[in-house]
Amino acid sequence: MNRRFSRHLLALAGLAACLLRPLAASGAPAPENQVVLDIESTKENPRNSEGAFVTLKSGRILFLYTRFYGGGADESPACIVSVSSDDEGRTWKSEPRVVVENAGRQNVMSVSLLRLQGGGIALFYLVKNSLHDCRPYLRISTDEARTWSAPRLVVDAPGYFVLNNDRVIQLGTGRLIVPVAFHRTRRSDPQDHHSLDYRAIALWYLSDDEGQTWREANDWWGLPVRSSTGMQEPGVVELGDGGIRTWARTDLGAQWGCVSTNAGVSWPPPAATALKSPASPTSIKRLPGSADLLAVFNDHSGAFPFPKGKRSPLVAAISADGGRTWPARKVIEDDPKGMYCYTAIHFTGGAALLGYLDFRGQGPQSANRLRIRRVGLDWLRDAPPVSGAPGR
Repeated sequence: MNRRFSRHLLALAGLAACLLRPLAASGAPAPENQVVLDIESTKENPRNSEGAFVTLKSGRILFLYTRFYGGGADESPACIVSVSSDDEGRTWKSEPRVVVENAGRQNVMSVSLLRLQGGGIALFYLVKNSLHDCRPYLRISTDEARTWSAPRLVVDAPGYFVLNNDRVIQLGTGRLIVPVAFHRTRRSDPQDHHSLDYRAIALWYLSDDEGQTWREANDWWGLPVRSSTGMQEPGVVELGDGGIRTWARTDLGAQWGCVSTNAGVSWPPPAATALKSPASPTSIKRLPGSADLLAVFNDHSGAFPFPKGKRSPLVAAISADGGRTWPARKVIEDDPKGMYCYTAIHFTGGAALLGYLDFRGQGPQSANRLRIRRVGLDWLRDAPPVSGAPGR
């Protein structure tokens, strides 16, 4: 079925609320780097973004993401929906299914999914009510994502706490770590967006009973230099030696971070990392069966041409030394008109699935989309070392 005819059928069926555009032929061998699904923006759903993957015991892969309606801003109404793949992410055939209705006065958004060591599946997401109340919640499924437990707060304190999509990890010891950014407000009006302080501090929440109870780590950190962003949208990854690396986006030309040596209980002062980027989120995960790390980020090191201040290009990089250096890099997307961000990473069948927002601006000609790309791990590892060059 061609795309034009498929879209026509969706419109006739009244299903244009979320247009899915599959881009891989069923049964065809997947190339090393292929777009397998574009979830296009529509008038009804002007933004689809911030997703996460999980593999069920049956082998089916679920991708949950935030579907906005009534606007595309961070505070616009939204729910959480899912699509699925039964062939290791090569094709995506199902229509979106609502998983979490909008339980917030503004929205629910920013999904993290995690297969727990106890066997269940953890679903984390934000419930956003106002600038005074945005906090992460957790639900558990014990029947392979058919049903979910009642939502449970991760952060009990009131305030505006940002947990990015695909950010929660479980250590080998079983400890869960949730990295969040806290933003204070300057005034009492919970709807006054001019009062939000964008200078975030990074905090980490820990659970040793798979989310039944939570406690805050001993330390929190802001940036030790003048900044308009602080430490926004932090992430965490467990290193091969047992350390926990954290990082956060900044407006200082790089991701800033540090390494905890006691499973996230305490964190040393952050410093600039080798990941040179604009103020945009970076995603990092361990490669399967390896201590090597895979980072997907907007590379502004000068290794590739980049438009100053924009979230392009999107680059995959591999580190063999715990994130200190990233010599092997390959370009995933490099259209300077695009802005690529909020990447979810999931490993399956010798490949990495990357789910990210391709943002082109506002208006009917903007062609924004949520994209899923399937990239071979051998292709990523074959990246030649790169050296820096002046950006444009």
